[in-house]
Amino acid sequence: MSEPAYCIGVDFGTESGRALLLDARTGEERAVSVVPYPSAVIDATLPDTGEELDADWALQDPDDWMHVLEEGLPDVLRRAGVDAAAVRGLGVDFTSCTVLPVDAEGEPLCRDERYRGRPHAWPKLWKHHAAQAVADRLTEVAGEREEAFLARYGGRISSEWYFPKVIDVWNEDREIYDAASAFVEATDWIIWQLTGELRRCSCAAGYKAFWSDEEGLPSTEYFKAAYPGFDDPSAKLGTEFHPLGTNAGTVTADAAERFGLGTEVSVAVGNVDSFVSVPGAGVAEPGVIVMAVGTSICQMVVDEEEVRLPGITGVTRDGIVPGRFGYEAGQTAVGDMLAWFVRLLGDDADYDELEAEAEKYAPGETGLVVLDWFNGNRSILGDADLSGAILGLSLRTRRSEIYRAMLESIAFGNRRIVDNFAEHGVEVKRIVACGGIADKSPLTMQLLADVSGRPVHVPDAGEVAGRGAALFGAVAAGVYDDIGAAIGATRPDDARVYEPDAEAGKAYDRVYAIYSSLYDLLGRTEVGLMHDLKRIRGGKDDA
Repeated sequence: MSEPAYCIGVDFGTESGRALLLDARTGEERAVSVVPYPSAVIDATLPDTGEELDADWALQDPDDWMHVLEEGLPDVLRRAGVDAAAVRGLGVDFTSCTVLPVDAEGEPLCRDERYRGRPHAWPKLWKHHAAQAVADRLTEVAGEREEAFLARYGGRISSEWYFPKVIDVWNEDREIYDAASAFVEATDWIIWQLTGELRRCSCAAGYKAFWSDEEGLPSTEYFKAAYPGFDDPSAKLGTEFHPLGTNAGTVTADAAERFGLGTEVSVAVGNVDSFVSVPGAGVAEPGVIVMAVGTSICQMVVDEEEVRLPGITGVTRDGIVPGRFGYEAGQTAVGDMLAWFVRLLGDDADYDELEAEAEKYAPGETGLVVLDWFNGNRSILGDADLSGAILGLSLRTRRSEIYRAMLESIAFGNRRIVDNFAEHGVEVKRIVACGGIADKSPLTMQLLADVSGRPVHVPDAGEVAGRGAALFGAVAAGVYDDIGAAIGATRPDDARVYEPDAEAGKAYDRVYAIYSSLYDLLGRTEVGLMHDLKRIRGGKDDA
């Protein structure tokens, strides 16, 4: 048996970070350490100052991310009984686009007492949607100018991405914008803290900042047409981006002491949390949609060809698995939506109890349809100003029926995305689902299979994202020549396979037809109704 090649993957999620120690030769997950963020999601008031935040804001504290490294890295080694000197590689993934303004030394502006009470000085989390107006303006101008890059992003720009968030700062707090030497993706900032070098990853730049290796950034003229005066889009972004699996450097002496690592550890350039789930799940081939199912869902497919189809959130060469085009789509409210409902019910409810109650219903029996837009819609509408809806309620409706309909809405939203891929020539034969809900909710997995008509495979791997990050760390360390070899050597077995039930599928076709009609009515034809409700709720009604 070959000697172990220990590598660490650190997966930074929405409310916690996870460190995974992997034997990269065998694929054995030796230990996991989960570290909650002390401040979690900052969406009401700023820490310390109590500055109130407007609706649609979602920030984080970079000190929370450092807390994950300080606590999680020593803990995972201790749990496995492995000496720090035995670790060869480290990879990091992060929610994206999560972006923060920093000074020339990489210090976050929110740590500066001059700016601590200024919301725009803080990192904006992926689900920060307050820049929707900027995203709409950028989309409008790109369409008017027939900008070719727009088709790579399904024809619509999301408020979750880099330039809407940065231009919003430029619009609303020019002092913060000018004080920032750079606006950096959190995944790149973590690598900076570990290696002392800023190595921006091509993955995040490609999917979230309109960059491509062939075309670079959109023209300055485009940005000036949308926002006169914003005439240097690369000023805070840079122009050099590094491919996945690239060695960003080794851990500095200071970082090694602080985080309990050795100084010979090779660090891979950063990555996006959902994307690393593809190699983590053992997938590299076309025809498979990988779903990272958690707070939200990201659906990813790789293919040999590029198709610029509507309704996706990006297609990038080498963006997920080097050598293929990677497609991204997503649903923004999944675990978030279920957590809201459980909180609403109070102390009398828990997930296991609700799932057991929901399992008793036949397809369509509840008479309810839920539009899963509780955090806006990412795919295929790309509209953060949409909000959720529950239709078919009566005085006899039970909580279990609502919960069941919410789970069905997750499956319906996924089918709309899968159908969109298929309609435009990107084939999907099977689904691989990973993440917390994939492990904890068999009912949701069966619904995904029944509604889509495709088998759902759940890998036998506890931390798929961390596993994928660790594999890129292994490539950076030279354990494998490329990620394809790493995937082939460590592919996990299936823990469970959910085959679609044909009779259930027929019943769901009827409900899905209603869901689709409502989807188009309230998401397109009469979308002004939903937008007006949000303006009224947020106190921004002009009437």
